[in-house]
Amino acid sequence: MEDEVFDAGRIFLDAVDDFTVIFHGDRVFVRGREYSVGQCVVDILNLEEEELRRIDQSLMDFYRAVQNVWQEGTEESVRRAQEKLRDVWKLASNLPVYQDLDIDWFQPVKQNAPLLEKFWSRLRQISPEGRAEVDEYLRTLIGASELLRIFRKQIALMLEGYFEPLDRRNPEAYAVGMFKFYSDMVTAELMGQDTYELDHSFPFKVRFVPMVSPSDGETIILAEQARFSSLLDFLEVEFFRGLAAGNAPRRCHNCGKYFLLTAGYNICYCNNIAPGETERTCRKVGAHRKESRDRARRTPAQVEYDRAYNRLKQRKNRGKISLDEWNMAVAMALELLERSGRGELTDEELKRKLAEL
Repeated sequence: MEDEVFDAGRIFLDAVDDFTVIFHGDRVFVRGREYSVGQCVVDILNLEEEELRRIDQSLMDFYRAVQNVWQEGTEESVRRAQEKLRDVWKLASNLPVYQDLDIDWFQPVKQNAPLLEKFWSRLRQISPEGRAEVDEYLRTLIGASELLRIFRKQIALMLEGYFEPLDRRNPEAYAVGMFKFYSDMVTAELMGQDTYELDHSFPFKVRFVPMVSPSDGETIILAEQARFSSLLDFLEVEFFRGLAAGNAPRRCHNCGKYFLLTAGYNICYCNNIAPGETERTCRKVGAHRKESRDRARRTPAQVEYDRAYNRLKQRKNRGKISLDEWNMAVAMALELLERSGRGELTDEELKRKLAEL
């Protein structure tokens, strides 16, 4: 939200309760920004808790300001309450997705805009019964950021408990992970345990439109124009569309931040600068650390096998042995390693026999 003079003549295209995005293939377009589908969920997962706490505090300040209006009954108290609400919108404008939309942050709601205007003009005159209704609504509003927390916890549970153990990273594997997640949640619910709500239904409007591709500005595409009334609805739709495209968030094994794992790849590290580094990314740092850990865990027999394998591979690459001879030698080396693992050969015997290959 920019601190600038409001342009009354400008027409804004979006609102927090009415905005449009474009889906096409494995991409999502949020006004002028193009993302791999699933990236917006990643950005929400990476939100610092401090940002959500600031929204919590701002909402609470707004709630208290409205209470003060009823105590003081002055125009000044109404003005202060309006300022507190603008503080809430200013924080919300920095959230992922919202920051890319074309929203008038001086009046960011659309569906209830007339009602909100009437609310401010009549706030001081609301009856005690009406105040009770307003108070209940405001208490619900205070918990808005908690809905984001619940969403993040649910997605993190899926990712860590059901996607991380997967051997493959593709739509079919993610479907299996989701099936297991749903099965466990249903079982837990039947046993009377607390679970997350599983009603993944999303009220949004869709229409298909031929348009010039936002990616290259030339190609004509048939895009899916989706209209949402809730940020959470969009995030859930984007998450599942990402899975269907083979994209899923994954927690970096080095820094702990989430990144988008795209279809066909099974990478454990993100491409952000690693903690404590100035140039090297987590992917580079993590790969070196993994290699060091793997070397440290290898037995003397496995080390000897690696040496024999590399020696035989070099001979094959130089044309000194044929492909068939290479395959036969590697098979024999593996058999010797297995015999060593069973205790049939000592390390020295294994080393000697591998040297003879």
